[in-house]
Amino acid sequence: MPVALAVAGIGGILTNAAFPYHSWWWAGIAGLGLLFLALHGARAGRGFLLGLVWGLAFFGPLLSWSLTSVSGHWLPWVALTVLEASFIGLFGLLYAVVLAREISGGREALVGALLWTAVEQLRMEVPFGGFPWGALAHSQVSGPLLSLAAWGGTIVVGFAVALAAAALATLATHLHRPVGTLTTAVVAAAVVAGSVFVPLPSTDAETGSLEVALVQASVPERGATWEAQGAEITANYRRLTEEWVATGAAADMVLWPESAADLDPRSTPEVRESVDGAQAAAGVPILFGTQRYPGDGTRFNEYLVWTEAGQVDGYAKQHPVPFGEYIPMRDFFRSLSSAVDMISTDMAAGTEPGVLEVPVAALGRSVQVGVGICFEVAYDPLIRENVLLGAEFLVIPTNNASFGFTQEAFQQRDMTRFRAVENGRAAIQVATTGVSAVYAPDGQMITGSTDELYTEWTGGATIPLRESLTATAVMGGWPRIVVWAIAGLWVVAALASHRRMEEE
Repeated sequence: MPVALAVAGIGGILTNAAFPYHSWWWAGIAGLGLLFLALHGARAGRGFLLGLVWGLAFFGPLLSWSLTSVSGHWLPWVALTVLEASFIGLFGLLYAVVLAREISGGREALVGALLWTAVEQLRMEVPFGGFPWGALAHSQVSGPLLSLAAWGGTIVVGFAVALAAAALATLATHLHRPVGTLTTAVVAAAVVAGSVFVPLPSTDAETGSLEVALVQASVPERGATWEAQGAEITANYRRLTEEWVATGAAADMVLWPESAADLDPRSTPEVRESVDGAQAAAGVPILFGTQRYPGDGTRFNEYLVWTEAGQVDGYAKQHPVPFGEYIPMRDFFRSLSSAVDMISTDMAAGTEPGVLEVPVAALGRSVQVGVGICFEVAYDPLIRENVLLGAEFLVIPTNNASFGFTQEAFQQRDMTRFRAVENGRAAIQVATTGVSAVYAPDGQMITGSTDELYTEWTGGATIPLRESLTATAVMGGWPRIVVWAIAGLWVVAALASHRRMEEE
């Protein structure tokens, strides 16, 4: 048992290395493979414990930025880590239950990969809307499996990682079965090597090309309250925009990040002056983030389209982050810790999809822009809905100022890159403090800021506008339902088999 626990813990740590900072895509396969190896022959209770240990070793360092975001308070980080690790414990339990049926080596890898995918997709949905951070698919943006994103999204890529990992573990535990071992080895190699031949989405423009400008103005003083420096921050966005225009550069629209005008320009004259001044200098629409307080004790996180006429369109974040932007069941959780009151104003959820109409004079029409604010980039259905509703490219405005010098911004940038390939759209992350990037529909970076955080940066890029749909978009949520159904049937069949054996 101690050896298996150590193997599981090492596996979780190794899998974390597949994500930024290291971004060793192969570590996702190897690290998960160690969990499958540790689970070999385990019973249900032991399977849960091994999965939990792997999850703690993985999510602990992966989500360490949550410590910084709440000024070192350890409770949110521990609670989030334990919650997410519990899902891996559930996977370990189910894997042990199903594998107790003496499934053959080749099918063992298939069943393991399917169960992993089913539980990971469940984790992305519950509780409180789920938390997709740490999905294995997002670790593969620098590896060959990225091409599969357009053919099934996080489900297909995550399944491929899990299948390769389970096949390697099966290879190690079935060396006494030459034929089955060889077949399993071929499966593992084919999953990874075969993806190289899967075509990436085209980068051709289908509905025109667009010149975009990105502005990353950082923050004047790390640690100062956003309210205290809000007007100064927006003034800095105006300054950088005017300096960019002074170089002779031009664009069809200018993109500022989430919270670039955290004080609402619709009700704050000083901030409106900065926004109007920047828009007049650029001569094109500016898209930026702000906060709206409706007067009922809540707030909305919004992304606006601003022209010489003022606001012409806007989107309110649909998926606020539980315990980060609002507190669900506040009274209950306050009884456990007063730290919940660090979030004094709950963010309300928007009800409309994130597709904005932005007038583009050069095209003589409005361009459909798909928006996911900050953490919304992690949610498959939300981004997919934007594409299905006609989004011609994607924008992820984000404010990473509260995460300090952590890996959070880089993890998020990888998700933006994944969304580009998954949906066959140019995808842009524009951030307050870094990192900002523009990706083509095939996942290649067109331009971006340096990896140095808390820096000012402006950049421009030409992106293709596209309307064709990838297989991922066309299939919608059906692959998830199919995976859950098959996994559920396997678990039910295993439980029924156990019951029959007990009765006999």
